[in-house]
Amino acid sequence: MTKELTLRQAGGSVSATLPKDMADRLHLEAGDRVLAIETDRGILLTPYDPEAERALKVAARAAKTYRNALRELAK
Repeated sequence: MTKELTLRQAGGSVSATLPKDMADRLHLEAGDRVLAIETDRGILLTPYDPEAERALKVAARAAKTYRNALRELAK
């Protein structure tokens, strides 16, 4: 499902509000944590999972360490 969201100023940050029907389907409530992941296609929001966050950090370190090898493999 795709929904248009409006960004709002919230102190020093910018926030977006999820429509109630979307939050209900995803079992999200006020105060829940989500991860915002920048991708080449935009921003991916996913429910917070400490294990997933650790895996993303490991992958980022590996991508930085093996940047040249990964570039060669991508050719």
